[in-house]
Amino acid sequence: MSKIVYTAHATAKNGRNGHAETNDGALKLDLASPGAPNTKSGTTNPEQLFACGYAACFGSAVEYVAQQKKIAVTGVTVNSDINLNMGDDGFSISATLNITVSGLAQADAEALVAAAHQVCPYSKATRGNIAVTLKVNDHALAMAA
Repeated sequence: MSKIVYTAHATAKNGRNGHAETNDGALKLDLASPGAPNTKSGTTNPEQLFACGYAACFGSAVEYVAQQKKIAVTGVTVNSDINLNMGDDGFSISATLNITVSGLAQADAEALVAAAHQVCPYSKATRGNIAVTLKVNDHALAMAA
């Protein structure tokens, strides 16, 4: 049985063209649909928020796995691309994460990223639901799911 260790609270009003904020007021955002002709400066959209969250979570997963395996890394950067797709069945999203791991040989970095993909909460939530492509230091990782 799992134990809740943290709960985030947020409210969004008026969908993609509204406003969202966390209950503690630390994050307050005006929203706009991506690519809308009258998009107001300073707005964001759900895909950008998801991209930030997935990148941060995955980076922490890489650091966690490295710590568990006693692997020294000198830096982890995750560039996240979240695509809003339109198909015959409507809208969907897909993701590409390009993880730069400093201080490791390519094969070791790939093994670390593959292990992180198994423990990252965002990866677990998306597994089997959306296409996720993983790259390590700009090279495709063969086992992305």
